[in-house]
Amino acid sequence: MCIRDRLVISSFVNPSVFEIFEYRPYKRNAKQIKINIAKKITVNFKKLLVMNETYTHKLNINKELSSVRLDKVLTKKLEKYSRMQIKMLIKNGNVKLNNNIILDPSYLVRENDKFEVSIIQANEIKYKGEDIALQIIYEDKDLLVINKQAGIVTHPAPGNETGTLVQALLHHAKNDLSDINGNNRPGIVHRLDKNTSGVMVIAKNNLTHINLADQFKLHTITRKYQAITWGVPINQTIEGYIERHKINRKKMSFNKEEKGKFSKTTIKLIKSFQNASLVECTLDTGRTHQIRLHLTSVDAPIVGDAVYGKNRVSKYGLDKKNFNKFLMLKNFQRQALHATHLGFFHPILKKNMEFNAKLPDDMANLIDLLLKH
Repeated sequence: MCIRDRLVISSFVNPSVFEIFEYRPYKRNAKQIKINIAKKITVNFKKLLVMNETYTHKLNINKELSSVRLDKVLTKKLEKYSRMQIKMLIKNGNVKLNNNIILDPSYLVRENDKFEVSIIQANEIKYKGEDIALQIIYEDKDLLVINKQAGIVTHPAPGNETGTLVQALLHHAKNDLSDINGNNRPGIVHRLDKNTSGVMVIAKNNLTHINLADQFKLHTITRKYQAITWGVPINQTIEGYIERHKINRKKMSFNKEEKGKFSKTTIKLIKSFQNASLVECTLDTGRTHQIRLHLTSVDAPIVGDAVYGKNRVSKYGLDKKNFNKFLMLKNFQRQALHATHLGFFHPILKKNMEFNAKLPDDMANLIDLLLKH
């Protein structure tokens, strides 16, 4: 769409991606900007060509949501999309109010309003296996238990299309993976953050996947993690609610006001290093970034957590006596969080199984250094 000096291209590439490119031809470096934007447009036209499915989300407004801006309501209900993405959907005519297109994101919704949101989605890309080493703890014809390494993304996403755990699994298991979650998440029942290491279970067929997913949903699976934290938290159980951050949609936020999904973690102190600790975290629920948020909420952010802990690091470096220890902690290259234990009921063998993964070398080495200082 060209509007005088402004060019906007918008596209849904997959259910969680919405890209907007905007070009304003200023005099300085205008030629170079045109070339760059042309490349982006070419790439995204290719993506547009494979789009062939439209999904409609329906929403009826209740009394609680009445008098709230439309873009805020849709952002809350469609958690995969940012507020900017929702605004573009509205302005592009993808939202209907009582069967009529509405173009005003600031419209204050009313009780009994009925909205329809149409989202075009692309055909999923079929990913190919890549020869990436896997640390296999256990394997049979129905499932696979692995020790995921830090630095590996669980499944492909924009910016991480290759080198993920999914490509490693496709290379190892070929077609023997569940496909309930689509082509970009074969076998993936749950996930660990890119910089979190540890035990994961992978489903090789849909029957196993459904059963394991139900166990996760019902919170009957046993999950334990170990983390190196700033400060020395006491033994405690942390409860509260987790929701998408209102400003930064890539982050989550923790509150006690029943906003979002309920979360619960039990914290046990294993070892204190004066200004740092090794703790065990047992999950009752498994929300996005749960342990990282919960530990930060009790003033014990995870060492290396650049998202939730970076603003709290400096307070621990004021003691000159422990300054070398502070530097070791501060320079740790990733969040010091590892999934040490996973227990579940095997849906085919009909028995409880438990698996453990010892701390990876980087965390073990950091603990050794802390013990020496």
